[in-house]
Amino acid sequence: MTLYHFGNCVALVYVPYYLAYKQSGLSEYGAFWKCVQAGMIYMFTQLAKMMVLATFFPDNVEDLGSDFIGEFLKYTVDLADLVGLYFVLSGIPGKGHSKVLTAGIGWATAEVILSRALLLWVGARGAEFDWIYIQKCLESSVLLVQHIATATLVWLWSRHNLNQNLKTVVTILLVLSCYKPLLIESLLQILRFSPCLGLVVKGAFTMLYALFTLTIYAGLAQVIGIY
Repeated sequence: MTLYHFGNCVALVYVPYYLAYKQSGLSEYGAFWKCVQAGMIYMFTQLAKMMVLATFFPDNVEDLGSDFIGEFLKYTVDLADLVGLYFVLSGIPGKGHSKVLTAGIGWATAEVILSRALLLWVGARGAEFDWIYIQKCLESSVLLVQHIATATLVWLWSRHNLNQNLKTVVTILLVLSCYKPLLIESLLQILRFSPCLGLVVKGAFTMLYALFTLTIYAGLAQVIGIY
């Protein structure tokens, strides 16, 4: 039973990533190693963020969760993720859709491997079934959509032919992407939602964020032909 539960969790986590890579056509572009490079930049970025947190919050890193200002400062460090994605996109040749998909999927895959693999190996193989692992697995699919949308916004922001008003909107969305987890978690705590309902709220916010991003991208693509 434990092995069956572990297999289900692994499938819930990694099959959507595999399907996203295969069905998006990235395999036809030979983008595998570019995804690996995106993962390497992700790991370097996380290491840099850990060093910043350890340097500027050496005594109260563990206490940040109980302090909204401290938590806000911690999520400010996540702006480094946008810089990392910018460097990933700069190193990927090709059209817009292949660049953002390669960067987003590579970045998200590296995160899900580093954040979920050990959790599932240690926890999901336990003697007792726990819904928390199913929840974490489903949340990884939400993060995949989030990272692809964020990569798209970073690519849009780097475009010189983007309308200035739209660039302001893109900038706001990029900053919001860094603080979205903090805002949603604060909202869930205030409303006292259950973990399952909280996952639904996170998914709904992410879908709205992604749809808004897709609307901007499709509008620009239709005008200047960047598909």
